[in-house]
Amino acid sequence: MGDNEKQHPQPHVELPIDVSLTKTQSNCKPQIQIQCLSCILTQFHAGYFRISLSLSSQAFLLKILIEPIQDAFALRRLFSSIPSSVHTLLWFLALFTLASLSFLYILKCLFHFDMIKEEFLNHVGVNYLFIPWISWLLLLESSPFLSPATLYYKVLWWVFVAPLVMLDVEIYGQWFTKGKGFLSIGANPTSQLSVIGNLVGAQAAAQMGWKESALCMFCLGSTHYLVLFVTLYQRLAGNNSVPSMLRPVFLSFAAPSMASLAWNSICGRFDTTCKMLFFLSLFLFMSLHLHTSERESPP
Repeated sequence: MGDNEKQHPQPHVELPIDVSLTKTQSNCKPQIQIQCLSCILTQFHAGYFRISLSLSSQAFLLKILIEPIQDAFALRRLFSSIPSSVHTLLWFLALFTLASLSFLYILKCLFHFDMIKEEFLNHVGVNYLFIPWISWLLLLESSPFLSPATLYYKVLWWVFVAPLVMLDVEIYGQWFTKGKGFLSIGANPTSQLSVIGNLVGAQAAAQMGWKESALCMFCLGSTHYLVLFVTLYQRLAGNNSVPSMLRPVFLSFAAPSMASLAWNSICGRFDTTCKMLFFLSLFLFMSLHLHTSERESPP
């Protein structure tokens, strides 16, 4: 290194910081986050609660399978050997999923109430509003911490059943007052969600020992299912207007399956009525499965 470079070192150059630019960028971050949240809320709808319904149903099914019973078959004894911690983990997963989805939907109610109103007035979207309450009831029945004899169980049953009854009054009232033409247009496969909600509420009431309330909910759900079954079977005008992605096929056999479980809880035994409902569900499942396989098979 030369003497000139030692005597005259290069000056340290500092670049000026654009303070206004950094402030603008810092202010834009909250706005971008708010826009992202608003975009998520506008695209979120009640149909996403099907995720929680699936998890809650699995938790309820697992609770039934791991319960010890007498004279169990070999397959049932295999399920009974599953540790209870597995059911608890699945129950907490379903609870976290349902709570997260409910929180998002509450935010949508606060910031986009006009979209909630449109969903409520839609003959397909209104049926998906039953799903969160069905999921809460299934979580209540499959809870590893609450017994049907406790006061908390009974209070939560009223909290979850009251919105179901209000939705029933709204939908059934329109069907009665607007004539059979409205029923042929408004009835669609998703209408069976209200039936499942009533049957789940009936089963929970039967477990608490409230036979009259259970019979009331069961009668409401079974009568509604008969009307829907005939209406959808006849394929009246307006039923084909529902998009294929909004036609949940599993609901066709889920309603009689749930009715079989509900009547079993009401009577205390798996009697002839339960068996009839079970075989009806099995027949619908086989019919829909074969039809779907034929439709998806290449020519």
